[in-house]
Amino acid sequence: MEYTPVPTILPASPFDATTDSQVLRAAMKGLGTDEQEIIDVLTARSNGQRQAISAAYAAEFDRDLIDDLKSELGGKFEDVIVALMTPPVDYLCKQLHEAMAGVGTEESTLVEILCTKSNEEMQQIVTAYEAKYERPLAEQMCSETSGFFRRLLTLIVTGVRDSQSTPVDEVQAKEQAAQLYAAGEAKLGTDEEVFNRIMAHASFAQLRLVFEEYKQLSGQTIEQAIKHEMDDELHDAMMAIVECVQSPAAFFANRLYKAMDGAGTDDATLIRIIVCRSEIDLETIKQEFERIYNRTLYSAVVDSETSGDYKHVLTALLGGA
Repeated sequence: MEYTPVPTILPASPFDATTDSQVLRAAMKGLGTDEQEIIDVLTARSNGQRQAISAAYAAEFDRDLIDDLKSELGGKFEDVIVALMTPPVDYLCKQLHEAMAGVGTEESTLVEILCTKSNEEMQQIVTAYEAKYERPLAEQMCSETSGFFRRLLTLIVTGVRDSQSTPVDEVQAKEQAAQLYAAGEAKLGTDEEVFNRIMAHASFAQLRLVFEEYKQLSGQTIEQAIKHEMDDELHDAMMAIVECVQSPAAFFANRLYKAMDGAGTDDATLIRIIVCRSEIDLETIKQEFERIYNRTLYSAVVDSETSGDYKHVLTALLGGA
């Protein structure tokens, strides 16, 4: 089944970057800040249009728009607005960098960003990361992770996955399914190298076929096999790939649910997914969220620990209930 991504944010038309830059300047000038005006402008423009507004702002006022926004805003609301103003690839690089900075590593963030990307998207991130931090992403990641989990992520980052344009091969899919079966359920212990190789090399379209063949061959789903054969971060990474092959929207809906479930909210994940997917498939994610959890994503965000302008900007990006 072909995945049809539907965004919540589309480019504004008509669009005038200079007018928008003047509206934003007026919203921040003088006493107090008109946060609602900032939300109304920035959540109704595509990222490309926001970059044009930023350039017009610099030309018109000889000031940096992000610096001005930071000086006027604060907290999680500021985090969302800065995320909206950052080119998507740069934003993901920053998120990866922060996930590996300091003591400990946020493996779930690495999995969410790296295991969900096509080879083409991965190459953009790798190039931008090295330009931004003057260190290859693979090198930094290797120093922060270990074992088969590290090997899987390294394969993904080094760009071994087949291109999206590579034709699917049914004969090869049967062979790959048989290799996975032999490496897992058919033997005592698990040959993780085989799982890593196939999961990191095959395109998502090819993997979809492999998973279908696997079920016919073994009578079990690939998810059941991974659950039996793997644990910890490697299990999570494998499951992320499987979920994104089958339905990216379901993967992100589940991530959002977990970010808001229980005491406290994982704001970083909530912001990252809503901002990053708003121009890709956030509308589709909303539909999946409602199908899986029997409530709207909008109501979940409203009822979570978000409040004030932070809540307003997230719900504006969701495009209403």
